[in-house]
Amino acid sequence: MIGTLYSWLSFLPKISKTNVLEIVIIAFLIYEIMVWIKNTRAWTLLRGILVILAFTFFAWVLKLYTILWILERIALVATTALVIIFQPELRKALEQLGSRNLLTNILPFEGGKVSDDVLTEKTINELVRASVEMGKAKTGALMVIEQETSLKDIERTGIEVDGVVTSQLLINIFEHNTPLHDGAVVIRGNRVAAATCYLPLSDNTSISKDLGTRHRAAVGISETTDSLTIVVSEETGRITLAENGSLTRISDADSLSKALSEKLGQEEEHGNRFRIWKGRLKDERKADK
Repeated sequence: MIGTLYSWLSFLPKISKTNVLEIVIIAFLIYEIMVWIKNTRAWTLLRGILVILAFTFFAWVLKLYTILWILERIALVATTALVIIFQPELRKALEQLGSRNLLTNILPFEGGKVSDDVLTEKTINELVRASVEMGKAKTGALMVIEQETSLKDIERTGIEVDGVVTSQLLINIFEHNTPLHDGAVVIRGNRVAAATCYLPLSDNTSISKDLGTRHRAAVGISETTDSLTIVVSEETGRITLAENGSLTRISDADSLSKALSEKLGQEEEHGNRFRIWKGRLKDERKADK
């Protein structure tokens, strides 16, 4: 019995450490690609591609050579078309891959120092206060909070401000009949980077017709970046958050503060795992002394 099992196993190829490493890397890449496809419009387009592949297999089984010839000729054109169709998603993926936070999230380059790119509690309170006040006055507003994906291209379409985030500054920017009220504000860390910025409009047909251009622009920027956008409706005064291509209605100031704080908490937990560990080592060394 053991001899039979050994002879059967002898036919299997030998797996070296390099093969195991390659399997792990390929599995990780496939997983990341599938997650990326699921979180973008690529998921819908992928289903269409699967239908085409199924039709091609059907034509091959039935030996429909004319159809196979046509599909073979348009394959190159279809590949080029896919690159054009997926251009926003591919750009977002490459920007995230080349993000400067990729290594700092893993290695403890900073010894417990709070990053300037992370919103402080004071900044969140100022954003909440400004949003609520503008909502009461029915002053339209569009505030884009930058995360890991750079918004430099969006910032270049507006006017540089570079001011500390305060409710007074934001309210004055979006006040009616002021030079900076038209367009969006880009917030980087705890500063207002630019105002009167133009955002890409979403072509999502599922967005309610009752929502105006501000909401469509907020969804548009959230589809191409990982930004978090606060929208204040000029018609109703309602506050909405846009993220990952979807809109979330905010009922009151506490809900907005909680939503922003949760986002801040995720960034801190993700970015400071190793910094906390490093701080514990320092404490242990002090205790030993």
